[in-house]
Amino acid sequence: MTYVQAFNLNEMKLYYAYRRTSADSEQFQGTFHAHQGIEILIIHEGSGTLVVDQKSYEIAPGMLCVFQPYQLHHIQMDILPHSPFVRTVIQFEPSLYEDYFDKWPSLLAFFKQIHTSKLSYPCLYNLDENDPLHALLQRFDRKRSSIGKRDEPEEFSLFLIEFFHAFKSIWETRSGQLGSGLTRKVHQAERILVWLESHYAEPLRLKQMAAELHLSPYHLSHLFKECTGSSISDYVTARRLQQAIKLLTSTDQAVARIGEAIGVTNCSYFCKLFKSHYGITPHQYRKLALKPPDVTAVPRS
Repeated sequence: MTYVQAFNLNEMKLYYAYRRTSADSEQFQGTFHAHQGIEILIIHEGSGTLVVDQKSYEIAPGMLCVFQPYQLHHIQMDILPHSPFVRTVIQFEPSLYEDYFDKWPSLLAFFKQIHTSKLSYPCLYNLDENDPLHALLQRFDRKRSSIGKRDEPEEFSLFLIEFFHAFKSIWETRSGQLGSGLTRKVHQAERILVWLESHYAEPLRLKQMAAELHLSPYHLSHLFKECTGSSISDYVTARRLQQAIKLLTSTDQAVARIGEAIGVTNCSYFCKLFKSHYGITPHQYRKLALKPPDVTAVPRS
């Protein structure tokens, strides 16, 4: 079964994972998912298939992909003992940083193009590991552990400005990589994701949801299943548990309170549901979170 994964990046100013490695299929399971903000994925090692906007692309080292807000995509990797999946992931909500680009009109236009225009392709190939962009990623990875909360907005914005400055020159020199100038048409499944992001912690009422999205309940359910491979109820469960993990690892709230926060008011049922998906209880997961971060506790890409 596959899931759509949408993440509230308004509460996460910048998600950055440098050279994250998955060495077996248990560490990485491909799913249809989407993000509220922009995701930039850079492939260092590995092979597989990317599906975005119902088109397939071969995954190869040196590939850079751009996934726009609420753009559904699926990554299926061929992971073998001698062939791990190594990638760098950058996720952020563009509205949080747009003002920082105001002093550079050309860079601002490119920044807006990346998250609002209909791009000719979602990815480019043959990014050399010796490209200055890789040195920038490495420098930021070394620096970010020492960035205090007070300095995060400034440091994150400076990194994104520097990144997009380097990215712009690469993107615009590749044939066919310029945007069409048209605003990207949002797929109906993405509209459903936007609605669910605001209501996933509430009781799921299909008729209310369908009415607000101007769709019939049957068409709503069928469309979502067809586009994502997941039912709406399965998505809501996955989204609730993703939020539960975030609360377990970033707060000291009681497990029962976390269950209530994600819309599961029965604590026993919440623990049973959590264990059925992750193999351990919420208490055990929180205890393990004191150790080095587990790849299952962060957005997958």
